Amino acid sequence: MSGFLVPHDLKAPLKGAGHGPLAGLSAMVKDMYGIAGERAGGGNPDWLANAEPAKEHCGAVQKLLDAGATITGKTICDEFFYSVAGINAHYGTPANIRAPGRIPGGSSSGSAAAAAAGACDFALGSDTGGSVRIPASLCGLYGIRTTHGRVATRGIMDMAPSFDAIGWLAASAGVFRKVGGVLLDGAANAQPVQRLLIADDGFAEADAAVASLLNETLAAMAGALPKPQPIRVAPDGLDGWRDLVRIIQAYEIWQVYGRFVQEKHPRFGPGVAERMEAASKITAAEVDAARKTHAGAREQIHALIAPGTVVALPSAPCIAPKLDTPAAELDSYRTRVMRLTCIAGLGGLPQVSIPAGTAAGCPVGLSFIGWAGGDEALLGLAVTLSKYCGIERA
Repeated sequence: MSGFLVPHDLKAPLKGAGHGPLAGLSAMVKDMYGIAGERAGGGNPDWLANAEPAKEHCGAVQKLLDAGATITGKTICDEFFYSVAGINAHYGTPANIRAPGRIPGGSSSGSAAAAAAGACDFALGSDTGGSVRIPASLCGLYGIRTTHGRVATRGIMDMAPSFDAIGWLAASAGVFRKVGGVLLDGAANAQPVQRLLIADDGFAEADAAVASLLNETLAAMAGALPKPQPIRVAPDGLDGWRDLVRIIQAYEIWQVYGRFVQEKHPRFGPGVAERMEAASKITAAEVDAARKTHAGAREQIHALIAPGTVVALPSAPCIAPKLDTPAAELDSYRTRVMRLTCIAGLGGLPQVSIPAGTAAGCPVGLSFIGWAGGDEALLGLAVTLSKYCGIERA
C-alpha cells in the first residue's frame, strides 16, 4: 500500500482566488490534468519522462482555482486509466482507509483514497468505464460521471474519447454538489426526478449482501423518491453491451497510445501490458461493427432514461476485493463491474454513486443514472438522499 500522491507531485499548492463558491476548499487532481509547468504522467513513469510540461492549466483546473479552491496535490491512478482496480505497480496502491487491506478501485484510486482520508475536500478523477463510480463505491464516497461532453476534456489526457467523462469525488454531499455548480458547462436539461426505475438485471449482478443492503436503502428512501418500477435495462443481456464498450475502448486507447507503446516500449505493471496487447489487435472492421451496434444501444438507453427518469442500480457488484486477490479473480471482478458501468457509458449519461452503507464493514455504493444533461438533478438527489444512508449489515 502507499499514499495517494504521485512522486512528481506539485512543487507547491496552487492557491485559488480568495473568493467564490469553493473558497476555503482544497482539492486534489488525478495525474492526467494539465497544470501549467507540470507534466501529467497518466500513471506511467515512462510516459511522464517523455511528456512536455503543460503551457497552461486545463479548463477544469482553471475553473476550480477561479472559484476559490486550492489544489494541493496530484494523485496516483492506474496506468493509462486502463483498470478499475486502483493498483499501480510503479507508485503503489493507494490505501483504502474505509476498507483496510482492500483495493480502492480505479482508475481514480488516488483521488478516492485522498478524499476518503480527509486529505482534501474533493478530488477530480475521470470516468471512462467506471473509474469514478467504482472507487466512489469501494471507498464510501459521493462520485459522479458527468454527461459525456458537459465538462471539456481539452488539456486532459485521453483514454477512449467516445466514453471519457470528467468526474469528481467527495465525502460530503454538500461539497459534492457545489463542485458541479463550478465545473458543469451548458446543455443542462433541468427536470425534476419524476420516475424511478429499478434495474433488475443490474441488481442480479450484485453479491447477495450488496443487493440486500441496497434494497433496504431504497426502501428507507421511499418517501423521497417516486414509486419504483422494476425493469430490465438490457433485454438481451448486459454482456453484449459490455463487449461493445470493451471493443471500442480498446481500439481508441490504442489509437491514443499505440505509437508511444511501439516506439518507447514502456514498462507496464501486471495486467496493463496484456490489455494493451489485446487492444493492438482490435481491427477497424471490428470497431466499425461495434459502433453501429452502439448507436442502436444508445437510442434504446435514451428512450428508456428520458428527462425526469432515473435508474437505480448497484454502483459495484461487490465490496472492495482484498489486496491479495489473485489476478484471475480480479479479471472476473472487472467483467462484473463493466456489466454495470457500460449502461451510462454507452448512453453518454450522467451517473452518481452515493455511499449507501456497509456490508461486512466495507462501503457499498448505490447508483442513479440520469438523463443527458441531468447532472444537476443527480447532484441534488444525492444531497436529498444523503440523510438516508448509513445502513450496516454484518
